[in-house]
Amino acid sequence: MISNQESFTLSPYIAIYDLVVPKDNMLRQIKELVDFSFILDELKGKYCLDNGRNAVPPIRMFKYLLLKTIYDLSDVDIVDRSKYDMSFKYFLDMAPEDPVIDSSSLTKFRKLRLENIGLLDLLIGKTIEIALEKEIIKSKTIIVDSTHTKSRYNQNSPKEFLQEKSKSLRKAVYQINESMKGKFPPKSTSDEVEDELNYCHQVISVVESDPKVASIPNVKERLNVLKEVVEDYKEQMSQMNCSTDPDARVGHKTADSSFFGYKTHIAMSDERIITAAVVTTGEKSDGKYLQELIEKIQATGMEINTVIGDTAYSEKSNISYVKEHQLELISKLHPHITHGTRTREDEFEFNKDAGLFVCKAGHMAIKKKYEERKGQDKNPRIKFFFDIEKCKCCPFREGCYKEGAKSKTYSITIKSTEHKDQEVFQETARFKQLAKTRYKIEAKNSELKHRHGFKTAKSSGLFGMEIQGATAIFAVNLKRILKLLNEKE
Repeated sequence: MISNQESFTLSPYIAIYDLVVPKDNMLRQIKELVDFSFILDELKGKYCLDNGRNAVPPIRMFKYLLLKTIYDLSDVDIVDRSKYDMSFKYFLDMAPEDPVIDSSSLTKFRKLRLENIGLLDLLIGKTIEIALEKEIIKSKTIIVDSTHTKSRYNQNSPKEFLQEKSKSLRKAVYQINESMKGKFPPKSTSDEVEDELNYCHQVISVVESDPKVASIPNVKERLNVLKEVVEDYKEQMSQMNCSTDPDARVGHKTADSSFFGYKTHIAMSDERIITAAVVTTGEKSDGKYLQELIEKIQATGMEINTVIGDTAYSEKSNISYVKEHQLELISKLHPHITHGTRTREDEFEFNKDAGLFVCKAGHMAIKKKYEERKGQDKNPRIKFFFDIEKCKCCPFREGCYKEGAKSKTYSITIKSTEHKDQEVFQETARFKQLAKTRYKIEAKNSELKHRHGFKTAKSSGLFGMEIQGATAIFAVNLKRILKLLNEKE
C-alpha cells in the first residue's frame, strides 16, 4: 500500500547532501525545477491506500526510471549506482543510509503501475507546463519529423538464420583445429535459400569427416543444431520469422535500407522542446500523424501558427487540415503524392525517403514505371510493382493479391494542378527561410538516440516502447529547459 501523504525523510546524515551535491548538479536542478507530486496523483489508483505492506513510493520508482534514461543504464546498473552515488540518493528522496530497491521491482512497476495512464502525453504536458510558466516557449512554430528505434530482437531471414548456425559451427571447429579452414567449401554468394542449404550440407559433411573433432562437446552441440535446422528448415524459419517482439514491424528509410522496430513521430518547438509525440510500429507513414500531433499540442495550451516538416507531411489531407485551422504548412510538395489521386490509401503508404509505396504488410515496391496514356484521354500515372513471391505467402493477400497473377501493382494518377496554392507558397522567401530551420529536429533525434538509448528498444512491445519514449523525451526536455533557464540568468 502507499500512504495518502508523501513521506518526509529524517536522518542525522541528511546534511551530507549539502556538501557533496553542488548547486549546479543537474539532478539537484531537476529536483528543484519539477514538482513530482503529479506522478503520485496519477498512480494512486494503482495502489491500495489502507492494506498490505508499504510500497516503495511511486515517485521514487518513477525517478529510478528517469535516472535510467538520463544515464542510459540497465535496471541492475542504475540500482547499483544508487547505493553509493549521493546525487542519486538525493534525487530519489532517500537518506544517505537508506537501502536501495531490488532491480526486479522496476520491471513490475513498469508493467503493473504505468499501464493505461497515458504516460507519454502526461510527461510531455508537464514539461510544456513548466516551459510556459518559465516563459521559455515563446514561438508559435513547431517542427515535425519521426525517428526510428530498432527492436531489441533481430528479424532474421531463413538464409541469415542458416548462415548464423553454420558460422557458429565453423567457429567452434576452428577453436579446436584451425587447419580445417581449408577444408570447408567457399561460402554461398547467392540470395537463394536452397544454395545456402547446400552449403550447410557440405559444412556438415566436412565436420563429420573428422570424428575426433565432431565428438568434442562444443562442436557436437553446434553440429546437431545445424543438422536439425537443415532437415526441417521450413518449420524452423517460420518460427524465427515470428519475432519475440510481436508489435515490431519492418520500416523503410530508403529503397535499399530498412529496420525492424518502431517509429516515434515528434513535434518540437522552435526552442527545441518536444511538444508532442506518437509512438507507432515501424511501417507507419510520417504524414498520417501530423493532425494528431497538432491536436496534442493544442490540448496542452500551447499556441501554434506554423508547422515545418519534410515532404512526407504535404499530403492533400494535411494541406486541407492546416488551411481549415488557419495554420501555415512549410512542407514541400512531392509530385507522387500531392499531384496525384489514388485509391486504397489506408492499405498503401508512401515512403518519401525511398520514393516508393509500402503495403500494409510492410513490403516495399521493387520498382516503378511512368505511363503517359496519351491515346486514352487520361492523366498520366505511376505504376509501382511489388514482389509477388512475398504476395503469395502474405497474411493480407486475400482481396489484395489474386492467386495465379503474374504481377502485383499499385498506381497513382498524376494531376499537376491539384495544389496550386501550396506550389505558389513554397516558392516564397518566407517558405524557404522557415524550411531552413528543419535541421533542428534532426539534432534532437540524434540526442535521443545517442545519449538516451533511443536507438534500440529496451523491451518488446508497443507499450514498452511508449514508456521508453515518454521517459526519454521527459529527460531531454528537462535538460533543455535547464539550459535555457541558465542562459537567461
